[in-house]
Amino acid sequence: MSDIKITRTTSSHRSEVDFENIPFGKIFTDHMFVATYDGDKWTDMEIIPFGNLTLHPAMLAIHYGQSIFEGMKAGISRDGDPILFRPEMHARRLNNSARRLCMPEFPEDMFIAALEGLLRLDHQWIPTKKGSSLYIRPFMFATDEFIGVRPSDTYKMIIFTQPVGPYYREPVKLLAEKKYIRAAMGGTGEAKAAGNYAGSLLPAKLAKEQGYDQVLWLDAREFKYIQEVGTMNIFFVIDDVVVTPATTGTILKGITRDTFIQVLRDEGYKVEERLLTIDEVEEAHRDGKLSEVFGAGTAAVVAKVSEIKHMDNVMKIDTEAFKVAPLLFDRIDALRNGVADDIHGWRHPVPVGAEV
Repeated sequence: MSDIKITRTTSSHRSEVDFENIPFGKIFTDHMFVATYDGDKWTDMEIIPFGNLTLHPAMLAIHYGQSIFEGMKAGISRDGDPILFRPEMHARRLNNSARRLCMPEFPEDMFIAALEGLLRLDHQWIPTKKGSSLYIRPFMFATDEFIGVRPSDTYKMIIFTQPVGPYYREPVKLLAEKKYIRAAMGGTGEAKAAGNYAGSLLPAKLAKEQGYDQVLWLDAREFKYIQEVGTMNIFFVIDDVVVTPATTGTILKGITRDTFIQVLRDEGYKVEERLLTIDEVEEAHRDGKLSEVFGAGTAAVVAKVSEIKHMDNVMKIDTEAFKVAPLLFDRIDALRNGVADDIHGWRHPVPVGAEV
């Protein structure tokens, strides 16, 4: 923390927020972390009052897409201390994304220190209502003022936080996409790159026009193998076995996904990470063996799926009968808020009594 300069806000707006009714993604806390990569090293690391950025019109990130991000959450313990959840995995995934987009890695220890500093300053923004949390958005982007297709020499790293409620308040309906693709082998699908999400917006819009909440992505070659949903990884319970698509280079390696797999195995469930076709899911549904479908993601945590449409086939799933998804929600919520035993060492408490 000694390397991070801190400037506190003089006018917090926390008192203006209704913490019983928090929209997702629209409310911002008082501070943000900012660092600059000067072409050789990360420097000018500071926590400052949250505010707007001043950008050059030729900034490379705007024109050529060198922009990556992470999504994290923090809860709060019964003693009032913030709790990060598996922050080191987020640091590693950010750096994996950086390498793929030819960007500099950010030191993992500084990443953790920046998060701790922000949480100590803004810990009173962490909601205590069940299902709510503090969402954390680290992101990095190219800042060279130059028009030309090449990697930038300079970059910005910023982290801001937001109190949030549930991302999906109701079960979701998915449309299996048969025209557009999210990612192909050799592409950037495994990176958390901003451009991946830009390319998903039109298919998601078209799905919503048909009454569906999100797209269920299939593979880019045969439109046969299930990959993920627009905002999360996906799980299926087929004949009492929990199945999720294998991460073969086109699927985001979700940290919530990884957590679910371990928690389920701890609970005695059989979990398979493998190639899974939409035909197999349709057959399981037809035979009465498909009992649950749910998404896994930092924002969504657990999102029950009530319907999947593939071509002319509409598969409806009774979300009221789900057992696995509610178990996972309760386990993750308890872990993030310091209630459950942390047998894997996933929690990273941030004592607010420590000096900032």
